[in-house]
Amino acid sequence: MNTPHVVTEPNILYLGTPVVLVSTVNEDGTHNLAPISSAFWLGWRGVLGIASASQTTRNLLRTGECVLNLPSIDQVGAVDRIARTTGTYPVPEFKRAMGYVYEPDKFGRAGMTRVRSDTVAAARALECPIQLEAVVAAAHGIGEDSDQLRGFISLIEVRIQRVHVHPNLLMAGHANRIDPDKWSPLIMSFQKFYGLSAQVHPSRLAEIPERAYRSPDIERAQESKLLDSCA
Repeated sequence: MNTPHVVTEPNILYLGTPVVLVSTVNEDGTHNLAPISSAFWLGWRGVLGIASASQTTRNLLRTGECVLNLPSIDQVGAVDRIARTTGTYPVPEFKRAMGYVYEPDKFGRAGMTRVRSDTVAAARALECPIQLEAVVAAAHGIGEDSDQLRGFISLIEVRIQRVHVHPNLLMAGHANRIDPDKWSPLIMSFQKFYGLSAQVHPSRLAEIPERAYRSPDIERAQESKLLDSCA
């Protein structure tokens, strides 16, 4: 069967993913903030794709924790201000070639405010409407079948421990449901920033009660909170 499609070889396949600002703690106790766009969630788990040589990856593997700050379209300026900065000094050669510069104060450069987290040492970014405190559950390599890619990118699985949400995003009458009509995540598609349009069609999946997807990690997070309060 003939189709109108053509075969092409895009250099990248960033087909549209949410932007995440990952905050971690540096070796000297200062705070790092890194924008990434390779992330997804299943239940209360997240998977992050980050360059293995980045400061964020080193901090994640050393401390075992982070905060995933989710910007809306309103924070796009802050994200772009640190888009080509790195907390690694000296700047890795591959990043230097792409115009990255060293920035020891990412929060300051972005114009974002550090807020103390409840369960991790990494700071939350006050201006981001959603903030997920997380701990590292596992780390994997990607491209292990390629001599050119092996060791270049890391996949970090994190387990969410605490969710902070601006109350304006909650569904009316529900303390634990985010309203997708109120939440407008910042999206990156082929290196450019976009927002979401209005809902285009009813979803049969949305007919399933949201609680059917409830993760046992939520109860695990609640138990950790209870233990902390008793300590």
